[in-house]
Amino acid sequence: MEAYASKNGDAGIAKKLEHNKALLGKSVFFLLFLVQIILGKVGSFFADMVPYQIIDPYDCFVRNSVHHAVALVIAIMVIIVLSRLMKIDFYFGSGYINKGVRYLALFTAVFAVISVVVHVLMLAFGQLPTYDYPLDARNILGTLGFNLFLTGPAEEIIYRALPITLLICAFGKSITIKGNTTLEVILASLLFAFAHTKWSLNPFVFEANWFQVLYAFVLGSIQGIVYQRTKSILYPMLMHSFSNVLMVGTGYLFLA
Repeated sequence: MEAYASKNGDAGIAKKLEHNKALLGKSVFFLLFLVQIILGKVGSFFADMVPYQIIDPYDCFVRNSVHHAVALVIAIMVIIVLSRLMKIDFYFGSGYINKGVRYLALFTAVFAVISVVVHVLMLAFGQLPTYDYPLDARNILGTLGFNLFLTGPAEEIIYRALPITLLICAFGKSITIKGNTTLEVILASLLFAFAHTKWSLNPFVFEANWFQVLYAFVLGSIQGIVYQRTKSILYPMLMHSFSNVLMVGTGYLFLA
């Protein structure tokens, strides 16, 4: 009888611990959501202070560059503090190089084909992208430079390295859903997808291009899996930047 009671007691404690971890995970998820909102607001604040009209009269790359650069610097500072206080690794090293290079090469090759196919279809249906700025050398180099050098580093650190690592700490372990897909990757991808919507509370407004939201979620999930598999944020950064450059650059080529 005592052994039975002890067994039930241990099961109750384990169940309570799991409940507490789930509650902590939800709290961290909400906190990450707030942090990402704050980073966006602070980035916009500093971007609005820059007299970008002199360099970029069509507002197509300077403001976005400042916004991402400011958010990136703050995120790195937060990660440095957390890594020292909590003794956790955000995988800023090179990780598994051979595996990372294979993933990067395969992703880039597949995405290059996808970019061409997408634009061929848009051309066939008369839906090629339009731009609010002339496609001159300054604007092309500026927008491609922004996508190549800032989108990957800023967004992968903010939406991949930071949330995935902190969610694993909150849950106490990585939680596998199926195959290489984990709960923390899915939650991080949801945050990334939501960042591609427009919303406000007062007045209440919610706007979303659902294709763009799904696109962000899928690519975010792929990059999150690569982050965990390679134990490095470097390869998701490059994948992110290359995919943006390929998609935007292909659009420019079709309109040239």
